[in-house]
Amino acid sequence: MTIPNLITILRLLLVPVIVASIGAQAWLAAFVMFVVAGLSDGVDGYIARRFDMRSELGAYLDAFADKALLVSIYVALSVVGVLPGWLAILVVSRDVLILMAIAISWLMTRPVAIRPLLVSKLNTAAQIGFAALTLGSLGLAGAGPAVAAPWLFNAGMASVVGLTLLSAGAYLTLWLRHMAE
Repeated sequence: MTIPNLITILRLLLVPVIVASIGAQAWLAAFVMFVVAGLSDGVDGYIARRFDMRSELGAYLDAFADKALLVSIYVALSVVGVLPGWLAILVVSRDVLILMAIAISWLMTRPVAIRPLLVSKLNTAAQIGFAALTLGSLGLAGAGPAVAAPWLFNAGMASVVGLTLLSAGAYLTLWLRHMAE
């Protein structure tokens, strides 16, 4: 167990606390913890690279913690009515699609190596940015971005939708090509 892995586990433990804060509409607390989680993601990556503490476990834990955080935030914000339900369904469905494709390829003894694509990295950045905009607007301004800056909210949501669809399509295309070989 390395220091970066411990930091990642702590980030994972923040997820239910952030979700509970969203449920209680403690927006500032949710936003601050989201920022702390984001900073910890950068710190664990830096330490792992700088001090050569990278590990296979760390790579899986980091990806899992990132997905758990984003999916949980989108679902929680949807449940409390801040984000539309269809947006949470889209974000979750993309990740489920990727996991199912990996599982099917393993079951068919045709394991596929999933590597992060540029569109996927852009998608993650858009999802993080939109979650930060939403939580920050609620926590710092007391009004959601749909109220405080509707054009910014709409642009952020459109970028999440577009990049999520593009990313899902890119992974699906790669998987279909792999399985057809």
